[in-house]
Amino acid sequence: MRSELDLELVSLTKRYGDTVAVDAITHLFHAGTYACLLGPSGCGKSSTLRMIAGHESVTDGAILLGGRDISRLQPALRGTAMMFQSYALFPHLTVAENVAFGPRMRGVDAKTRARRAAEMLDLVEMTALSDRLPAQLSGGQQQRVALARALITEPQILLLDEPLSALDPFLRVRMRAELRKLQRKLQITFIHVTHGQDEALALADEIVVMNDAKIEQAGPTRDVFEAPATAFVARFLGSHNVIALPQGQIAIRADELRLRPAEGARLQGRITAVEYQGTHVALTASVAGNQDVTALLTDKDFFGAPKDVGEAVGLDWDARAARALEA
Repeated sequence: MRSELDLELVSLTKRYGDTVAVDAITHLFHAGTYACLLGPSGCGKSSTLRMIAGHESVTDGAILLGGRDISRLQPALRGTAMMFQSYALFPHLTVAENVAFGPRMRGVDAKTRARRAAEMLDLVEMTALSDRLPAQLSGGQQQRVALARALITEPQILLLDEPLSALDPFLRVRMRAELRKLQRKLQITFIHVTHGQDEALALADEIVVMNDAKIEQAGPTRDVFEAPATAFVARFLGSHNVIALPQGQIAIRADELRLRPAEGARLQGRITAVEYQGTHVALTASVAGNQDVTALLTDKDFFGAPKDVGEAVGLDWDARAARALEA
């Protein structure tokens, strides 16, 4: 069932001269969804986000919010807000002044914008630092201020352009949990651009995988991960092997592969690498067709019958674990 806050891209296209950055993509984002646009650099995901925000012009196609075409409206009139990768805070303004800047530019009176800024800072747990300048904040604190500044406009859709990329790995994990918690509390649509598979899997209700200016596959996060449709999606999501067999190409999750004696196994090869990863061991083998495949074993299974580089090995899997891939 359609909602008045659903966002729909209809044959959305962006060209820069002869270069096609986004190639006639069509997709419906349901209201209240946390969606991740996932893909490698240059695939078109940031251009798509910027067109939704109004920071990039649309070459062809339309952007519909609740059935209304917003693709030619100014950014402030779209019902969207964008949080940039760099956070783009004003260095000479305090935290509170940064958050209140948007309402100030729209002529909101001082008392109202101060109250709204205080509410937003409370939402992102930054009230105690409201008088500080951006240079006096950590990366995570700056991100919270940027979020508050975007949310004070009361957007129907929040657009996030690689918002975690500037953070260290530990803080990145912590902040993605905060983003998810905030989205659930606000119940508005978040569209988040990332090239990090772990980030998308941890955050998103829905993943839209982009490749070469097109949507390669889209759907609920677990569905896309469990059943990649193409070799690109299987490889990009990680944790999958793409294996060419005489009857076609299949994807098998690394944790679904089992070690067997070489004789009688579906695949035979030689171990080329063994990597200890704490709770798991990743074992890579070279098999027929000069293909590398990786099996992810529990540390208990591996150390119960350890293997070494150069050993012959067989690899097998349950029939249900193999996913046929599109040509």
